Amino acid sequence: ERKKAKMCHPSVAIKKRSRVPGVMITQYVEQLPAGKSTPDFTRKPMATTVQEGKKAFFKAMVSGEPLPTVTWGRNKGQVDDPEKYKTRFEERAQEHILEVHGVKPDQADTYKCFATNEYGQAVCTVTLNVIGANAQDPQDFRSMLKKTKKQLPPKKEGEIDPKLWELLLCAPKKDYEKICFDFGVTDFRWMLKRLSQMKKERQDEQAKVVEKLDNVKQIEVTPSGRAEFSMDMALWDPNSAINLFKDGKMVSYGDDENSKHSLKKTGTKYVFSIKDPQPEDAGFYQVDVEDANVLTTDFQVPAVEFIAKIKDVKAFENEDATFQCVLSTPLNRITWSKQDSSLEHGDKYEITVSEDKLIHTLRVKGCEMADKGAYYAIAGIASSSASLTVEDPMSKPFKVNMPETKSMDFQSPPSFIVPLKRRTAPLGYECNMSCAVKGDPAPRVTWYRNNISLNTNTNYHITNVCGVCSMLILRVGPKDNGEYKIVIENKLGTAESSMTLNVRGIKQNRTFFCKDTDVSM
Repeated sequence: ERKKAKMCHPSVAIKKRSRVPGVMITQYVEQLPAGKSTPDFTRKPMATTVQEGKKAFFKAMVSGEPLPTVTWGRNKGQVDDPEKYKTRFEERAQEHILEVHGVKPDQADTYKCFATNEYGQAVCTVTLNVIGANAQDPQDFRSMLKKTKKQLPPKKEGEIDPKLWELLLCAPKKDYEKICFDFGVTDFRWMLKRLSQMKKERQDEQAKVVEKLDNVKQIEVTPSGRAEFSMDMALWDPNSAINLFKDGKMVSYGDDENSKHSLKKTGTKYVFSIKDPQPEDAGFYQVDVEDANVLTTDFQVPAVEFIAKIKDVKAFENEDATFQCVLSTPLNRITWSKQDSSLEHGDKYEITVSEDKLIHTLRVKGCEMADKGAYYAIAGIASSSASLTVEDPMSKPFKVNMPETKSMDFQSPPSFIVPLKRRTAPLGYECNMSCAVKGDPAPRVTWYRNNISLNTNTNYHITNVCGVCSMLILRVGPKDNGEYKIVIENKLGTAESSMTLNVRGIKQNRTFFCKDTDVSM
């Protein structure tokens, strides 16, 4: 009974700081007995945004000796209705959970979590946002309306795409060039002055809600198969609403990896992720704290496959190791990763792309034992993996002359892995045509336009690397309109594929075809 009285009517109220931001601790006794401690949170519940009618979860983990009792409350009502609120303890994960069933607009509120034992109490707050709620306060309604219609202005003829400005505002200077290149902007120096002014205005907005913001990382597909983007951020108010938008529309997210969209917070690091990304997940993602934008990223999911995947590599210490892959569609760049860390071009890694943007290469310089392991090439949502084995030079085996063995015959007639595809190109722009072929012996390749050979025509840049055959027209003109054909042949047969290039403004329709012809031995 004395314990109960002490919990209900503490003789003292000593305020203590928690290691977890946003947690307030009150100690009920002047001196804690040996081995005893006041309650604290080892993991706070996270702010949640759900659609009306869905289920919301708040999860908390607590500590203290003796183990504290956990209760829940809210600012504008009670949580004692068993039809709407259910509490439980997950023994395996050591989580105290509050479930809010069939969320209604009037349940959008600030919720409180209390952890109490006989020596004190810890309390923290968390926000539940409801999408589609009709806010009671007109000011709240206008704020919600603004957030659900967060649209960028459309691009006007001759102007810089607004999406480019948004991406640059969140990106470090070292990424400016590659971001601009994706938008077809090759000279961005004239943009820097205006960008600097825009960044200052954005930082002033952020400073109202964010104490510190850095290490903003654009979205990438990881080897684990999730698409992730992240940042380090300290908030002035830990209960500030954090909202996620895709193409201007608010997206709900959870705090566990089973949610389609989730947010994981570790210390000051926030990691947003998309589970099992698909083509329909492509879009322009933005994260706002209250009304201030803190992160913008563009998730692109190109239709691309690996024609040739990366292969396992063995190297001795201090030697270089090279991984190379071939894509079915030209891409400016792909993501190279070792485990879950993406690799950057620099002193340790050399990342290069062929002129036709189909062949991508990673060179690991001066291999060390720490470099061994699994490496990943990720293009869109497709990936390829291989291992690097690093050996001690002293372990090089002695060369032994073995009797010559007869090689097996793997010869095959030529054929197309990826045929030519119909193209449309505007006047004055470059146009790249490509296909992938196979055959043993390697087939001889001849390009034709309107049945006239182009192999010696210097107006066309023709390459053939690892079976990827490409032809580049640097500046498309009216004369380039017409039918193009590629013929491949070796001693076992011939194959051909054709397509039509339509120069925009000139009407010409023709279907493409691909046929193989084998020559009997």
